[in-house]
Amino acid sequence: MDVYKLLPKTNCKKCGHTCLAFATKLILREVKLEDCPLLFEDKYAENLAKLRELLEPVMDTYETGLKLDESKCTGCGNCVVVCPANVSVDPSVARGMGANSEEVVFRVEDGVAKIVNLERCRRFPPDRINCRMCEQYCYSKAIEIY
Repeated sequence: MDVYKLLPKTNCKKCGHTCLAFATKLILREVKLEDCPLLFEDKYAENLAKLRELLEPVMDTYETGLKLDESKCTGCGNCVVVCPANVSVDPSVARGMGANSEEVVFRVEDGVAKIVNLERCRRFPPDRINCRMCEQYCYSKAIEIY
C-alpha cells in the first residue's frame, strides 16, 4: 500500500493497469517506474523520488529478490553447499567441495561469497520457485531475500 499511495491514483491505464495493480507489479518487478508516464510529470516529482527510495531494495535485488552484502560475508561457503541449483550443476558441491563449474549461482572467491550466475537461481523468472536455502543457512545474514 505504501507504493500505491505514492502513485498518481488516476487509474488512467496508460501503463496498461490500474494503479493498485501497477503497484503490485512494481514490487514483483513485472513493470518499471518508467511504464507510468504520469509519474514523470512535474507535479509527481516528489512522489517519484520517494518511490525510487522505497523501491531501491527491490530494484537492487534483480529478478530473484536475492541480495548479497559482501561486507557481511565471512566466506563460510554455506550458500555454495546448500544451493540446489549449485548442486544440480556441480554435484561435488553437495559433498562440501568448492564449485568448479561456471554455471553455479554462488562461489567463494578471495574469502567472500560471490553471485556468479544469478540466472541459474531457482528464484529467477520464469520459474520463480520460492527457494530460500541460501538465506536460511547464511549465519552472517549477508544474504537476504526480499
